[in-house]
Amino acid sequence: MPTMAEGREPEGGERVDDAPSLFENPRRAALTALIVLLMFAAIYVLLPKLIGLEDAIEKMGEGEWQWFAVAVGFNVLAFGSYVALFRGVIGENLVHLDWRESYQITMAGLAASRVLSAGGAGGVILSYWALRKAGMRRVEAAERMVAFLILLYAFYVIAVIVFGILLETGVLAGPNPASMTIIPAAIAGGVVVVFLLIMLVPGDLERRLSLEGNNWASRTALRLSKVPATISTGTRLAIGFVREPRKGGLAVIGAIGFWASNIGILWATFMAFGVALPIGVLVMGFFVGMAANLAPDPAGVGAVDGGLIGSFLIFGESASTVIAAVLVYRLIAFWMPLPPGIVAFLQLRKTVARWEAEGRSVEDDEDDEAPPSSAPSNTLQNEVRFQET
Repeated sequence: MPTMAEGREPEGGERVDDAPSLFENPRRAALTALIVLLMFAAIYVLLPKLIGLEDAIEKMGEGEWQWFAVAVGFNVLAFGSYVALFRGVIGENLVHLDWRESYQITMAGLAASRVLSAGGAGGVILSYWALRKAGMRRVEAAERMVAFLILLYAFYVIAVIVFGILLETGVLAGPNPASMTIIPAAIAGGVVVVFLLIMLVPGDLERRLSLEGNNWASRTALRLSKVPATISTGTRLAIGFVREPRKGGLAVIGAIGFWASNIGILWATFMAFGVALPIGVLVMGFFVGMAANLAPDPAGVGAVDGGLIGSFLIFGESASTVIAAVLVYRLIAFWMPLPPGIVAFLQLRKTVARWEAEGRSVEDDEDDEAPPSSAPSNTLQNEVRFQET
């Protein structure tokens, strides 16, 4: 996960508060586009020929267009859910963003996460940059983006645990190989334990350390302490959204809607080829296969395709049908957001220029240089209010 709390300098020397270099550097953008196109051609053209499944590509043209239309509808719903999640997490009390501005940040971030996979790191960095330009303090932006990611992926992890157990125990119909049921559920359970332990880290860890001196070791220890403290605060805030539906309902609905819509896209693409998968197989195949999204490859091309295809092959589905359905899913779910995302980014650039003209952009945060006795962040205060309700 990107370490945003410190305003670090990533590769290339630019600060996170600067516009992501992928969009600033035309040569890098062109090179990334070329790599993505080459990998796209390899996955959609060369691979089926190499493994003797040319008919899988031909089969893509045999799907029922009505189901493809349903898949596109689910994708639009996924867009809306993602915007709702973002707006629900950011709220209105830290920085004012209207729905149009929220859409621009979210869709531009979604496009960035498609260009650079790695669990959506590109979109996180772009969204963080936009929030800083909108006037949000560095620590607040970092904590809110952590809460956004935790809330989004919490439902991913919970679904793997619940559906993995239900499929393994036979409560849900369908084949139940351990590699696709109980093993992923156990790994997801371990992830939950890790984040529950991280929650024990106090949000004001930096203040509690009270390290004396101004040497390199003390400064490094204080700087590093911001990372677990930010993750801890963001995690507790995300849980607060779940515990208090009146305040966090929009964010929770957005997170659930995003994953449900993506699964709906995949369901529709399988239905287009006459295959009705059991719900347990569909959900586990999707989430286990999507774990390949952690691979830092451009647009997840190759890794995610292979992960999804491999998951459903393990469940015993026909190779040609699986390849056709997954590749159509990828065309709709992963490539369709790019054009509106690029447009949203261009619009966001104009919006950011307006924010800067209005003096909203925060160039530096006072709390970065504040003494250990400084007040907790608004995010931490909001998280405490959640606990008190």
